[in-house]
Amino acid sequence: MGLLTQAPKGTQDLLPAQAAKWRAVEDVMRSEADLRGFGEIRTPVFEHTELFQRSVGETTDVVQKEMYTFQDKGGRSVTLRPEGTAGAVRAMLEHALYNEGLPVKLYYFTSCYRYEKPQAGRLREFHQFGFEVFGPEAPVADAEVICMVDSIFGRL
Repeated sequence: MGLLTQAPKGTQDLLPAQAAKWRAVEDVMRSEADLRGFGEIRTPVFEHTELFQRSVGETTDVVQKEMYTFQDKGGRSVTLRPEGTAGAVRAMLEHALYNEGLPVKLYYFTSCYRYEKPQAGRLREFHQFGFEVFGPEAPVADAEVICMVDSIFGRL
């Protein structure tokens, strides 16, 4: 088969039966997060490269070897998101969500991209579900996330 009739290496299509299963899992995750006062956030698929260099670390393998980085038509360096946390932090700061009171509790279910050798369980496009709690550090927030994850696994 030619390149035009195959998904790029390290990616996959979710066909109707698989998509239905994904949707069921996403619905459980979203309902548990919503129940606990987490708000869903959706960030851009690409960000300024510097965001990941600063948050993930310039010397990490992710930044040095695994990011899909390119110049846009304006000459700016942009990167397909390799993980979800950096974009959530940027959005929380940019939109001053902390002004609505602390803690700020966000979740996301998003596609991420890393240029790495595809192997069992590791693709170049993968999906990440994440919870972020911003505010005073407290073991209660960690415990809440642990309980939520336990509840999610119990429902799946």
